[in-house]
Amino acid sequence: MIDIRFLRENPEAVRENIRKKFQDAKLPLVDEAIRLDAKKRAAQQECESLKAARNRLSKENGPLYGRLKKAQDDAQRQEIQKKIDENNAAVKADDERRALLEKEQADAEQQLREIMYQIPNIIDPSVPIGPDDSCNVEVQRFGEPVVPDFEIPHHVDIMQSFHGIDKDAAGRVAGMGFYYLLGGIARLHEAVLAYDRDFMIDQKHFTYVIPPFMMHGNVVKGVMSFPEMEAMMYKIEGEDLYLIGTSEHTMIGRFIDQILPEAELPLTLTSYSPCFRKEVGSHGLEERGVYRIHQFEKQEMIVICRPEESMDWYEKLWRYSVELFRNLEIPVRQLECCSGDLADLKVKSCDIEAWSPRQQKYFEVCSCSNLGDAQARRLQIRVRGEDGKMYLAHTLNNTCVAPPRMLIAFLENHLQRDGSVTIPACLQPYMGGKKVLTRDEK
Repeated sequence: MIDIRFLRENPEAVRENIRKKFQDAKLPLVDEAIRLDAKKRAAQQECESLKAARNRLSKENGPLYGRLKKAQDDAQRQEIQKKIDENNAAVKADDERRALLEKEQADAEQQLREIMYQIPNIIDPSVPIGPDDSCNVEVQRFGEPVVPDFEIPHHVDIMQSFHGIDKDAAGRVAGMGFYYLLGGIARLHEAVLAYDRDFMIDQKHFTYVIPPFMMHGNVVKGVMSFPEMEAMMYKIEGEDLYLIGTSEHTMIGRFIDQILPEAELPLTLTSYSPCFRKEVGSHGLEERGVYRIHQFEKQEMIVICRPEESMDWYEKLWRYSVELFRNLEIPVRQLECCSGDLADLKVKSCDIEAWSPRQQKYFEVCSCSNLGDAQARRLQIRVRGEDGKMYLAHTLNNTCVAPPRMLIAFLENHLQRDGSVTIPACLQPYMGGKKVLTRDEK
């Protein structure tokens, strides 16, 4: 959510930003926001004038009551009483008018807020312009993509060869979009999460957090744009609670309505959570595999920092993902997201994509985003500077790993001709020292 003052002073810049995001249907929202802002401010200004007039009249009545008590004749008393009655009538009229104006101001403010939720954040000048993800730009590659001289089966077939997945039973228990992981595949899943946890704690010195897995509606509106919310969130019936789609939501929500001392920034946090997503939309669920599902687990990176530091942290965060995947010996590339592919709260974003030897193309495994002060403005996450002045923090997030999607890349890149899967050195301590996962292991 952008600052209303910026919109008020730079409406054409906001319109141009909407055009860059190919959301021309939202252009009328700018004029409507300006109208509601003017209406709210006019009502507020008149309220303040009426309040000042009321105070003046009330102050004037004080001495009049004193004079009334001391008046010696009826004519004098009647004259003073008349003035008091006139003042009281004016105060009553002002109060009635002020009550109407306060309602008008509150209504305009609520309508304005709903409109401001819909106006996209101002994107960074470096973001490539394009209508959708087909215009995303490859920036660089890390590691040499390899296509082996034997056929790579579908990832579910690989898992089933280890007796490591049961989607049929999960379908009977919970429906499509769920899975059981078993044996060595389940252990590999947890090993990746454990290695990534320690990578972020021991090597990058982030603070490890296990957050709540549900959140209130006001937090949802603070951390997400409305289309994302509709397509992703599961709501608990009869309660003001939603299941999280990613731990970013409750990690940022932790600081709602808080004032952070500047000396404590940056806050660098890494969180583990299960994630729950409806996956409504054109992409839908992956019927056979585990690439797009209703439930998965994820390790996340979160940074809350000063505005001038956020772009430096953006560069650090996506590079941490690259380093992690290269440690796991998986080739990856950085893909810069174009304007039309950015969610409305984002200033800049890129995906880290892993190489799929089976498909001979890259696919998304991490998403790194700088949201500027948009989430902080919605949630009122403020920083008190050393000079005592207050400002809004900047927030960033990035996926560390999100198995089982990450397992797809891992299994395909480490599968051997005999059907075994090699274990990189960094992961072996988390796999009981195993260097190879074979099909006969339980």
